[in-house]
Amino acid sequence: MKQIVIFDLDGTLLNTIADLGAACNHALARCGLPTHAPEDYPRLVGNGINRLIERALPEAYAALGEEERTRQVMRVRQEFVPYYNNHNCDLTHPYEGITDVLEALKKKGIRLAVASNKYHEATLHIVRHFFGNTFDCVYGEREGIPRKPDPQIVRDILQAAGGQENGITQHTLYVGDSPVDIETARRAGVPVAACTWGFASREELTAARPDFIIDSPPDIIALTE
Repeated sequence: MKQIVIFDLDGTLLNTIADLGAACNHALARCGLPTHAPEDYPRLVGNGINRLIERALPEAYAALGEEERTRQVMRVRQEFVPYYNNHNCDLTHPYEGITDVLEALKKKGIRLAVASNKYHEATLHIVRHFFGNTFDCVYGEREGIPRKPDPQIVRDILQAAGGQENGITQHTLYVGDSPVDIETARRAGVPVAACTWGFASREELTAARPDFIIDSPPDIIALTE
């Protein structure tokens, strides 16, 4: 039976907040909308690019009808995506100790995967840029597949990486930094470790009741023993 560790990307493997914030501010400014301070962005991320943009829109936009609000989100997204595609590795970097932990897990024969709400193209590019071929399976947001906390992305990873036998999930650990990740793992029926070095506070993570709370990347290794 194969052991698999599934990682969230933003706030878990990589500190991406500066590039996300810069891209969102660029897109907002191009659309004539007010921008945000860099320290505002950790509370805006977590559910994909569209939700980031929706949260970043001026408060008055919340009163718009769903169709018009979606139109405004897509208008900003059209400016966001090309900029982010060209600048998504400018300020992004792995959290301290993550690369060593991934190497240690690989040496143990553990399969590694990424499950992200970032759109798939950017997810693939960023993971390859920082981690090469370390991961056995990488999925971002894909057309027609619901975003996390829907568990479909975890199911797809388990099927692709050989983590299911006769429909039973085998030796899987999900590692993420947000309540969204915790709910995703719960709905997929796999254990979840919430890391405190990401974008959510310890209080938020505790309230979401993960199986484990971890304070440094090496703690992941201990959970695979």
